[in-house]
Amino acid sequence: MLSSRTVALAAAGTVLVAVAACAPQDDATPVTALTPAATAGPDCLKDKLPTRTPGKLTIATDEPAYAPWFVGNKPETGEGFEAAVAYAVAEKLGYARADVTWTRVKFDVAVAPGPKEFDFDINQFSITEERKKAVDFTGPYYLVRQAVIARKSAKIAGKTSLADLRDAKLGAQVGTTSYQAITDVIKPKTKPQVYNSNDDAKKALQNGQIDGLVVDLPTAFYITGAEITDATVVGQLPQVGTPEVFGLLLDHNSPLTPCLSGAVGQLTADGTLKKLEQKWLTQVAGAYELK
Repeated sequence: MLSSRTVALAAAGTVLVAVAACAPQDDATPVTALTPAATAGPDCLKDKLPTRTPGKLTIATDEPAYAPWFVGNKPETGEGFEAAVAYAVAEKLGYARADVTWTRVKFDVAVAPGPKEFDFDINQFSITEERKKAVDFTGPYYLVRQAVIARKSAKIAGKTSLADLRDAKLGAQVGTTSYQAITDVIKPKTKPQVYNSNDDAKKALQNGQIDGLVVDLPTAFYITGAEITDATVVGQLPQVGTPEVFGLLLDHNSPLTPCLSGAVGQLTADGTLKKLEQKWLTQVAGAYELK
């Protein structure tokens, strides 16, 4: 488990993420589905919201902002999963694209106590009880999925179904949802290999000791983009266990929190979040669902 945000160096066209933002958290909020717990009412519209600049919405993310969460380090284009989510939330609250201003704030600065220079920040923030002591979160807009990665030359590279993985030798870090995904979802014929850390598991993958490694999807993007460049994401697995969840981050006790949570709830209820996830994380990023 990583305790601080990893800074990834992106090569042109490479899909990367900052993995520590989405590393599993012991105190992560238990969630099994995106549930719309609230809706944005008439008081949650542009002309009534107490934003930093009246009539405008200031949204923050990190510098640089990596794919598949953003495209080309340009959140203002609305391309990439989190950029698209941010604009969808803004639209629910009555803000046109011209009303949105982006600012850059480092991950560690955003989660620290103290006043914020944004209305909300979107940056793969895991919702945890510890962080909620210093900042607010909306309801979750994304449940982290588990994924299988393999060397491009491996026998499971390019496979499209769970059945295709049952003859594979798979590995994961001990005591993780990733290991549970192997035993409960894939159910391989060979007992999975267990490692004390993801670093040990990655070495086993590189050395050909296992056919595939199961990690959470954001970590899978990072490993295949920055660490093992001859590896590929085979695909995403069905949801298992208690997933880590991402939420929009706001100032502690922000008056905007109920309205933003309501907007996220509406986007959950109308299927928008699911469609954005399928577009940017499945189709564009190539992490197809294994069934």
